[in-house]
Amino acid sequence: MGRDAHYGDRSGRRGVNARALAASAARLGVAVVSGYLLYLSFPPRGLWFLAPIGMAILIVTLRGRSVRAAAGIGYVAGLAFFLPLLPWVGEYVGAAPWLALSAAQAVAVAVFAAGVPTLVQMRWAPMWIASGWVAVEAVRSRIPFGGFPWGRLGFGQADGPLLPLASLAGTPGLSFVVVALGAALGLSMVAVTPIRVRAVVTIVGIALVGVAVVVAPPTGGGGPEVTVAVVQGNVPRLGLDFNAQRRAVLDNHVRATIDLATRVAAGDMKQPAFVVWPENSSDIDPYRNPDAAQQITIAAQAVGVPILVGAVVANGGGTTRNSVIVWDPRTGPGQRSDKRQLVPFGEYLPLRALMTKLSPYAAQAGRFVAGTGDGVVDISGVPIAVATCYEIAFDRLVSRSVRAGAQLITVPTNNATFGRTDMTYQQLAMSRVRAVEHGRAVLVAATSGVSAVITTDGRVAQRTRLFTADVLVAQVQLRSDLTVATRVGALPEWLAVAVAVISLLDPARRRVALRSARERAVA
Repeated sequence: MGRDAHYGDRSGRRGVNARALAASAARLGVAVVSGYLLYLSFPPRGLWFLAPIGMAILIVTLRGRSVRAAAGIGYVAGLAFFLPLLPWVGEYVGAAPWLALSAAQAVAVAVFAAGVPTLVQMRWAPMWIASGWVAVEAVRSRIPFGGFPWGRLGFGQADGPLLPLASLAGTPGLSFVVVALGAALGLSMVAVTPIRVRAVVTIVGIALVGVAVVVAPPTGGGGPEVTVAVVQGNVPRLGLDFNAQRRAVLDNHVRATIDLATRVAAGDMKQPAFVVWPENSSDIDPYRNPDAAQQITIAAQAVGVPILVGAVVANGGGTTRNSVIVWDPRTGPGQRSDKRQLVPFGEYLPLRALMTKLSPYAAQAGRFVAGTGDGVVDISGVPIAVATCYEIAFDRLVSRSVRAGAQLITVPTNNATFGRTDMTYQQLAMSRVRAVEHGRAVLVAATSGVSAVITTDGRVAQRTRLFTADVLVAQVQLRSDLTVATRVGALPEWLAVAVAVISLLDPARRRVALRSARERAVA
C-alpha cells in the first residue's frame, strides 16, 4: 500500500506538471496572437482596431504572473510583433540583421510586460499601464545608437478615428490611448467590479476626448496655398546595387522634370512654385561633378522654378553627407540641409573595428557624417522642413523644424533598397501622423515610391505606385500656427516616463499591489 500511495503521489505530480506545462504553452500561444494582432494594425494591412484588442489580450495574459514569467510572455509577444513588421531590414543583406533587430526590439516589450502584474493591481490601472508602454517606446526611440522608433503603436493609427488626437499629444499620445483602451477593454471583461467600473470609465473618457478633438476648431487659421510638384523618377533596378547606375537615377529625375515642364507649357498641369526630388536622386556629387550640376540646372531651367535635390555630397576624409539642396534655375545650388539622424549599420557603422570582425556585411555600411541645424530651408520664399527618410520617425527632429518656422514638411526618401516590402507603407503612415501632429501638409518624394501629397488632416490627396516614374502636382496649404502637440513637444512623453517610474518604484504602491494579489490568490 505504501508503494501504491507513493506511486499515486508521483502520478499526481506528473499530472500537475503536465497541466502547468500545458497552461504555460497556452499563455505563450496567446502571447503570439497578441503580438501578431499588433503587427496587423500597421500598414499596408492597416487594421488599426486590432491594436487595442491585441493589447487587451496581452494584459489579461499577464495578470497574476510573476515578473520573470511576465517578461517571458512579453518577449514572445514582442517577437510575434516585430518579426513580421521588420523583414524589409534584411531584404537584400540576409536574415541576420532582421532577426537581430527584431530580437533586440522585443526586449522592450518584455520590460513593459514585467511591470504589468504590478501595474494592473493599481487604481486606474489602464493609465499606469499605458504610461509604462509609452515609457518603453521613449527609451527604445533613443537608445542604442540614436534609437529605433519603428513600430510605435501610434504610427499604426493613420487610418483610425484616433488620428486627430495626434494634434494634442503627438505619437506618444496616440500610443498612450491605444494601450489605455486595450488595458481598459481587457480588465473590463475579467477584473472584479471596482476595476471593471474604472476600466469602463477610462474607455468612455478617452472616447469623449476623441470626440472633442474631432469637432474642435483648428488651433489657428488656414494659411495661403501654394502649387508644388513631387517627382518620382524611379530606379533602373531593385536592391542595394541600384546605386551602380546612379547616373541613370539622376537622368530619370531630370527627364521627368523636363516632361513636367512640357506639360505645364501645354496647360496640362499647373505651374508649381517649386519641385521636390527624392533622397539620392543625385548620388553623383553635383558640387564636384560639373556634368551632374549641369543636368540639374537644365531641369531647373526647363521648369523655371527651384528644385529640392537629394544628393550625396563629399565631406572630406573619405566621409560623405546625405544632403538636400535648394537648386535655383539661375544661381544653382543654394541652401542645404544635411541629414541629421543617420541609419546605424546602413549609413554609418557603430563600433566599426569590432563590427567588421563580427559580420562580413558590416563593411558595406557607409561613412556618412550627421548634419546639424533645424532642418529648415527656404525655397521660393517658403520655409520648409526637411525630414529625410529615416528622420520622419523621430519626434524631436520634425518638431524642431516646425517650431523653427517651417510651413510645410517634405520627406525626401529612397526606398528602392527595400524593394516591394511593407517599409514604404509604414513610412507613409508616419508621414500622415506627422501631418496631423503639426498641422502641416507633407510631401513625400520617393525614388521608387510611394510618393504622396498629404493634407494637414492626414489624408493622402495623391500618391504614386511602386517602381513607376510619375509626377504629382497639387495645391497645398501653408500654415504657420502651432498645434498643441508642437508647442508641448516631448512633455507628454516625459510625463508618461515619470509616471511609469514612480508607479513601479513607489514601495507603498507595490505593497498594496502585492497584498491584493495574495488576497485574490487565496480567494
